[in-house]
Amino acid sequence: MSSQVPPSQVPPQGRTPRSRLIRVAWIAGLPLLALLAAAAYFGMLRVSARLEREATAIAAATGEGQPEPWLRVSVKGRDLTATGEAPEASQREAVVGRLAAIDGIRRLTDRTGVIEEVSPFVWSVERPAAGRIEATGSRPAEVGAFELAQRLKPALPRDATLSDKARAARGAPRDFPDAAAFAVERLQDLTTGAVATLNDTVLSIRGEAASLAAYDALRTALASPPQGYTLGTIEITPPVVGDFRFGVSRRPDGSLELNGHVASESAREEIRAAAAEAAEGAAIDDRLRDARGLPQGIDGTALARFVFQLAGLLHEGRVTFEGAAVSIEGNALDAGAVAEAQTLMRDARPPGIAAGRVALSARPIVPYVLRIRRGSDSVTMSGHLPDQAAREALLARLNPRFFRESIHDRTRLADGAPADLSAALAAAVDPFSTLASGELTITGTSLRLTGTSLYPESAARLAQSLPKAMPAGWTATVAVTSDAPPAATAEMGTCGQRLAERTAGHPLRFAPGSTALAPEFYPVLDAVAALARACPTERIEVVGHLDPAGVKPENQADPVAEEAVKETAPKPAKAETKKDAKANKGSKGKTETKQEAAKPEPKPEPKPEKTEAERADAAADLARARALAVVDYLQKAGVPLERAAAPTGVAPLSDRQGIGLSLRS
Repeated sequence: MSSQVPPSQVPPQGRTPRSRLIRVAWIAGLPLLALLAAAAYFGMLRVSARLEREATAIAAATGEGQPEPWLRVSVKGRDLTATGEAPEASQREAVVGRLAAIDGIRRLTDRTGVIEEVSPFVWSVERPAAGRIEATGSRPAEVGAFELAQRLKPALPRDATLSDKARAARGAPRDFPDAAAFAVERLQDLTTGAVATLNDTVLSIRGEAASLAAYDALRTALASPPQGYTLGTIEITPPVVGDFRFGVSRRPDGSLELNGHVASESAREEIRAAAAEAAEGAAIDDRLRDARGLPQGIDGTALARFVFQLAGLLHEGRVTFEGAAVSIEGNALDAGAVAEAQTLMRDARPPGIAAGRVALSARPIVPYVLRIRRGSDSVTMSGHLPDQAAREALLARLNPRFFRESIHDRTRLADGAPADLSAALAAAVDPFSTLASGELTITGTSLRLTGTSLYPESAARLAQSLPKAMPAGWTATVAVTSDAPPAATAEMGTCGQRLAERTAGHPLRFAPGSTALAPEFYPVLDAVAALARACPTERIEVVGHLDPAGVKPENQADPVAEEAVKETAPKPAKAETKKDAKANKGSKGKTETKQEAAKPEPKPEPKPEKTEAERADAAADLARARALAVVDYLQKAGVPLERAAAPTGVAPLSDRQGIGLSLRS
């Protein structure tokens, strides 16, 4: 039986001489191959170096007559890539031809172009990463890429490099490098992804602020753009904060301080509008800072509305939103406001908001404050009144005088009202109603009337008449101005004609039995008052009118007119005093018995019907009261006291004629 020996066990001396020869030759050729490779490598380096020297010389020559060479050539082995913008097409063709003619090149990639006039001239810088700024669009051919890069280097964000991909072009605006540096510098305060663009002389920026301090720095810097440049679209998103807060503080004078964060400019406008309504004319100190970070699930508008609703219950204190919870502390308007705040916190919180601390006290209301503010189409009452009767009495005075405006009652009932509050209001409501806009404020026993009057004469008269009308112990100050231009003086002889023109077709007729001015009277009487101011030598005489025969009066007497009638009516006989009654009783003697005292009082006899003369007198009195109501309105509209009157001894006009208005020199 035969066996085979494995090859691995064949002794070395068993190998053939031919295999040993091949192995020796291969080992001996290795150094030669290395020498050949080294020679080829260094030969390529020499060729590349030569190509780069020749290409650089060609590129340098393109700088003659230019801010810097416009041609840039990169060499990779025997391949050349040319970039840049030639001033003219012929220069570009010549330079590309010279590059192509260099001995030893394998491939030439031509990426050159020709400088053109562009309009609009647009240049942008973007921050794609923290350490890189990329420029695109057009850059001024007159400046040069290297010089522009040097101008922008100090404005770059820290550790950032500039990658200029813009193309040279003509048509850049004046002082472009300064504006470009300003744009690049703004990117320091923005996160990655921010873009700044110059479109001719308009700068636009889009991005997110890196921090609250950066956001403030951006707003400050953008308030003063480079000279000759304006701001376009500025879309800078506020930064995100981890402790989003919002609060409203009410000061003792009624003013509000807003603090914390606001997510956007539109949200700020909504908050300021709500603050203006809650402040009711008092000052607003806006200290809000732009920031995002409101917890998800919370409606910012609902949050602000809820905070101001709580702040409306404060006399002094603050409402804060922090850590997704709302808290309130301070001095409440009154005892009822404490309970209202607790109810709101329990039942009316917007979704996602937790109930925080409620620390309210109800101190005595000192000073006692009441405000009545007139706007363009509304009258708002706020502050405190002593009881429901006082509230109803005030509304009864305001409603007929502000029939065109809506009246908003936000008053609260509380003790502590000063004595004679109702009397002070009665004296001030009429002057207040003559203002185009203004505010009536009562603080303790001090009354202040501010605003704008339609008529200069009326403004001057209020400063003298209102303090005199105050109850004892009260003071009044008036700060009423008039923006109305002085009335032009009419020529002599035309005033009567103009009066007829302004009243023609607009008869003033009172309702039967009424002395209250109807709404349609006011435009006519305002025109008459303006005419009176333009005719300073004329006096307006007003004559009242009678009711139609057989028409039952509606009994709608106006308190102002009634008071005017009382002033002109003869004084009644003096009433019997207690002292006189006692004396009269004593003169009768003590002859009455208990039986006589117990006799039932006789029933009053029915009043006899008025005679014809008595009815005529009553009708004349009503007509005069109507004339005095018109005179009162004209005086409030700025007609001097001595230049509007209801003359006595003049027969009333008929209902068909209506109120009579005439001028007398």
